[in-house]
Amino acid sequence: LSSCTSAAEKEMGGAEQREKQHRAHRGFGDRRDGVISTRTYFYADEAKCDQHMETFLRCIDASSGSSENGFSAIKLTALGRPQFLLQFSEVLVKWRRLFHQMAAEQGQAGRAVLEMKLEAEKLQEALANLGVATRAESQHWFTGENLGMSGTVDLLDWNSLIDSRTKLSKLLLVPNMQTGQLEPLLSRFTEEEDLQMKRMLQRMDVLAKRATEKGVRLMVDAEQSYFQPAISRLTLEMQRRFNRDQPIIFNTYQCYLKEAYDNVTVDVELSRREGWCFGTKLVRGAYMEQERERAAQIGYEDPINPTYEKTNEMYHRCLDYILEEIKHSRKASVMVASHNEDTVKFTLCRMMELGLHPSEKKVCFGQLLGMCDQITFPLGQAGFPVYKYVPYGPVNEVLPYLSRRAQENRGFMQRANRERDLLWMEVKRRLLAGSLFGPN
Repeated sequence: LSSCTSAAEKEMGGAEQREKQHRAHRGFGDRRDGVISTRTYFYADEAKCDQHMETFLRCIDASSGSSENGFSAIKLTALGRPQFLLQFSEVLVKWRRLFHQMAAEQGQAGRAVLEMKLEAEKLQEALANLGVATRAESQHWFTGENLGMSGTVDLLDWNSLIDSRTKLSKLLLVPNMQTGQLEPLLSRFTEEEDLQMKRMLQRMDVLAKRATEKGVRLMVDAEQSYFQPAISRLTLEMQRRFNRDQPIIFNTYQCYLKEAYDNVTVDVELSRREGWCFGTKLVRGAYMEQERERAAQIGYEDPINPTYEKTNEMYHRCLDYILEEIKHSRKASVMVASHNEDTVKFTLCRMMELGLHPSEKKVCFGQLLGMCDQITFPLGQAGFPVYKYVPYGPVNEVLPYLSRRAQENRGFMQRANRERDLLWMEVKRRLLAGSLFGPN
């Protein structure tokens, strides 16, 4: 658990000032023995992270050697110390929340996130009143080449202020809504912690370059909501660099999250403005039980949609938005990673309506190996790009992953029964036709 506590917090006891959602909690730590929930904070050392990177490199090579237009999946928590992802996620969440607070004060509460546009003059005044920055400082922020030219600031302009190129995170203070006190946006890092962060970014860079060389697309898997803002932001930075001509880096959006649609629309809009290719994998989400239990036990708002139906609505809403983007720009690509037959039918129907042909390979499908072959094979035979997601590794490490997937996908056994019934129908059909081992 100490791997998720910064040196500054250990010295000064600052962990209690962190928001509940972005604090490491012992009850949700590395619980391998007899527990199937995922190993949330697992981190051994930097050497282990280097070993994980080498494994990912071999996976990229294997994908390149086995198929054209292959994918390779990576998890960022395998490439560095989770403490950085927790801290950076908290920074991004606080910064976005401050934007929404300013929007509410300017009478824009309830608007779609991309329709919120703050008047720069009022924004500078509000920041000065809160003590976040002087008018002179904020005027400097909002007079960049493209920033503030319109006299308004939207969420993308606002987000650009926290950037590896501007280093503003070291200067900014933000108000704590509970205490009313100003707090540093980012806790200070020791030299070693700063190096750990840089090594994580370097490992990501190595993987992205190898994927580009090998013609493999790199999917960055989604993880728990308290890591996800940082994971998405780092993935976005890779997309900016490597997706100039085609989508090489794919981000993952979990549609069981209440904020999924906002996240998708904001990132698509950024890709439009900056001219790079948007690539995404859409999933419903794999950590629902754990996320709900953690939010209830620790005492923060559950980030998950309240019902399965709401998650379905969110999935189709996000998917429809991306399909429309593909129709209009042809620069976006999506993997529909779903075991839901209705979602696959919805996608095929919308593709037909929008004139998106399978041969363009802008829309592909994915299912787990060993699940829903009755979806995978007909799609492939009909000419759609379709993939099997292959978990691999030592049996004692892979079995907990598979059992977790079975637990999270409550319809798993129903689908298994359906697959069994379909197989039995096919056996009987072949017996009656006298072609048990025939090709049809």
